[in-house]
Amino acid sequence: MTLRLGLIVNPLAGLGGSVGLKGSDGAEIVAEAHRRGAVGQAVGRAARALSMLTGGHSVEVLTWAGDMGEQSCIDAGIPCAVVGRGAQPSSPNDTAIAARALLDQGIDLLVFAGGDGTARDVCDAIGERLTVLGIPAGCKMHSAVYAVNPEAAGRLLVELTEGALVNVAEADVRDIDEDAFRLGIVRARHYGTLKVPLSSRFIQQIKCGAREQEDLQVTEIAAWVAELMKPGVTYAMGSGSTAAELMEQLGLDNTLLGVDLVRDGEVIAADVSATQMLDALTGVDAKAVLTVIGGQGHLFGRGNQQFSPAVIRLLGKENLIVLASRLKLATLEGRPLLVDSGDAQLDKSLCGLLPILCGYEDEVLYRVACDAGGTSID
Repeated sequence: MTLRLGLIVNPLAGLGGSVGLKGSDGAEIVAEAHRRGAVGQAVGRAARALSMLTGGHSVEVLTWAGDMGEQSCIDAGIPCAVVGRGAQPSSPNDTAIAARALLDQGIDLLVFAGGDGTARDVCDAIGERLTVLGIPAGCKMHSAVYAVNPEAAGRLLVELTEGALVNVAEADVRDIDEDAFRLGIVRARHYGTLKVPLSSRFIQQIKCGAREQEDLQVTEIAAWVAELMKPGVTYAMGSGSTAAELMEQLGLDNTLLGVDLVRDGEVIAADVSATQMLDALTGVDAKAVLTVIGGQGHLFGRGNQQFSPAVIRLLGKENLIVLASRLKLATLEGRPLLVDSGDAQLDKSLCGLLPILCGYEDEVLYRVACDAGGTSID
């Protein structure tokens, strides 16, 4: 039996992440991202997922022309049938039109690459009339409709082509106010539901906020890290409330949802892009201070695309300082921390046990993996 897949790629998804714009919703933001030199990742990320279907898997892919799907198939070496064409550049309306048209083609599963805005557009277009699978390519991705990374999406597709029994469940589509997000305010809301393959190993969870009882643990973590910081070392302070508490204890202004560079008690650069960070950290002693997304467990690839593959390689695994309270780790229910940097081989090199700072002089070893089952990329 041949699996009929519909494929939609939002080529603008995540465009603003690496250049510090924290999203890509709206023509003005897209234009500014291009002005800053942003390069889209969605086409390549979709190709990474599809490439796992090469080698004899019985699949038929129906898609949209150009960067909305066709190019990803070409890059992956997967034959496809082009059934429509969108505008250049594409818009949310193009995503909706493509979703409805592919539904009418009688596909078995709709695969789409994008972020929370793309999931919202698909939800508006087809609701729960079809099972869908998201390939993560946006900045935030709070929705529980995305695989944990492109390879996880590919492995799930392989299981479906091989006839594995995969349950289907409703999953939340969530979105945030990007304008508020750029001001450091996270204003997320439930938008709707989509039907997705049920897999705790391959599909990400909904992002969970910190609990009130975490406050003391976060304060203790920040106090310990502040004592550990060394003179002459440049620290790339990642986004999140734990890093914000550290910055407050240091008496420094903080970009809650961006990356600041700190050295010798001063902010030497605020809200940096991936390129700015790479330039600033080259040739100096540097470390990254990272937090874990509650519920999802991602270290890289969710809201901190400023840590590009080049930046992570420059830093090295040994220079990653990861902060997470025991309560936050408990929300993972034993699932590993996840990496989705945009480079599959780099992700594989990050897998294994990693020290996590959980409190004052409190450190544990925790697994890092490329999917929620705890495995690395084959």
